[in-house]
Amino acid sequence: MRTRRRHHTKEAAELNITAFMNLMVILVPFLLVTAVFSRMTVIELNLPSKNAQTQKEEKVKLELELVIRQQSFDVQDRRLGVIKRFERSEDDTDWNAFSELLVEIKSRFPEEQNITLLLEPNIEYQTLVQVMDRVRSADVVNVATLDTVELFPNIAIGDAVATPGIDVGASQ
Repeated sequence: MRTRRRHHTKEAAELNITAFMNLMVILVPFLLVTAVFSRMTVIELNLPSKNAQTQKEEKVKLELELVIRQQSFDVQDRRLGVIKRFERSEDDTDWNAFSELLVEIKSRFPEEQNITLLLEPNIEYQTLVQVMDRVRSADVVNVATLDTVELFPNIAIGDAVATPGIDVGASQ
């Protein structure tokens, strides 16, 4: 006896993707709304060169430094010395007078872009960030507008020379 082989032709089953599409329609906007979009801000710092004193320039140039101490901010020129000292405490700093002096210096030397921040060892990070923000730009009130003026965007950071008679470790 011969057995017949039956050739069954199966019809292709139709996929029902309606439920999946509904899920995607709801899930994609939900994920986009709840996603955290972050922006990384990078501040470029320029280190002073080792042979800065050996370079001779024809024109007298301002080498602006800001010495950040526990009790004061000293705005100075590297060659001429202290221009102005701002007394400060942890809670109170006269930021308006500080910004006004920097705007005045910038108006006298408009091409100058560089400043060096010299810090004592125990200066808080938050103080450094506040100073860097104030040194890069300042808000200037004109007749009816508030303009932001670029001051010294090229910032270099270094260690301050210890002043004689001040015990740096005693402040902690």
